[in-house]
Amino acid sequence: MGQKFFIPDQIIFGKDALEDSKDIINTFGHKALIVTGSSRTSGEYAKQVTEVLEALGVAYTVFNGISGEPTDRMITDGVTVYRQEQCDFLIGIGGGSPLDAMKAIAILAAKGGEIADYLGKEVNESVPPMVAIPTTAGTGSEATQFTIVTDTKTQVKMLLKGSSFMPTLAVVDPRYTISMPQETTVATGMDALTHAVEAYTSRKAQPLSDNFAISAVKRIFAYLSTAFHDGRNTEAREQMALAALEAGIAFNNSSVTLVHGMSRPIGALFHVPHGLSNTMLIKECLNFALEGAYERFGELGRQIGAADKKDSDKEASEKFLQAISDLCRECQVPTLEEYGIDREEFFGAIEKMAEDAIKSGSPSNTKKPVVKDELVQIYKSLWNKGA
Repeated sequence: MGQKFFIPDQIIFGKDALEDSKDIINTFGHKALIVTGSSRTSGEYAKQVTEVLEALGVAYTVFNGISGEPTDRMITDGVTVYRQEQCDFLIGIGGGSPLDAMKAIAILAAKGGEIADYLGKEVNESVPPMVAIPTTAGTGSEATQFTIVTDTKTQVKMLLKGSSFMPTLAVVDPRYTISMPQETTVATGMDALTHAVEAYTSRKAQPLSDNFAISAVKRIFAYLSTAFHDGRNTEAREQMALAALEAGIAFNNSSVTLVHGMSRPIGALFHVPHGLSNTMLIKECLNFALEGAYERFGELGRQIGAADKKDSDKEASEKFLQAISDLCRECQVPTLEEYGIDREEFFGAIEKMAEDAIKSGSPSNTKKPVVKDELVQIYKSLWNKGA
């Protein structure tokens, strides 16, 4: 059976990528909705986009209502602005939240309804052109047919998917990531690592996605520590931006597994940034998953130099997991308790989180079979545990 492989229509990577994208952007429409966050940094990056549009003679409206990870209410507000301003294409600039929000706004602008209406469906409708410009190195949203939006009624982070969510153009300039603080560098970098590892060890892995996943894992182990300790290091920032893009392409075509399935409920209920909740989970989740994919995890251990040919797959897998733990420790990843989550409240939510994780479908991509009771035990094991 043939395997499909999806990427954006066009990707422009490197210094001056936005400037080099002008001729393409100029073909997308007459008025853009620029979707971004409300921070000062977001405003500075949005200004660079507006300057390009002004030079092209393309009208625009800025929607900076994405405060934190996107919710259904933010999406509804964005659609209202899109329609009132008579926009005909979208540009998302920022971290994963504005990019995910842009995708959801595009769907509702084209098809109507509420974003929750699209949960559980493969959305393959015609939508306005979308330009994705990441300013973090981790989510890979610029290269995926996925978006995540929190349903404020159910407190569930909805994973929405389909070709409609794939950006038309990805514009990746690593210089935009230089201003990221340490905690964001770690959270997004570990998000990319999780994408790549899960893509390579997923039931849906395929040869093309494997190539992108392995490359991303090797880059992240080589450069995340440098980017964490020296955010002005341009080589580290460039390599991490490239790794995030590779990891996004990888999981876009093979999906994620247990870590992401369990991470979304923590984010929805306790407002932990997505990349950080992944990082809090990665050791315990992968420790569970190793048994079902020693060959795959072992190969990753060899690829990063943590293991060699003399090691069995099981030994190489365990060395790879130790390398992840060491990286988390070096980058000062907090525990749930250190982050400020109340133990009693967390334990009271475990049943719901486990149920929501199973419903998301992501854990079922793990090669080792997973049932709800096992997720409950993994959640419990997180408490007071560091990397």
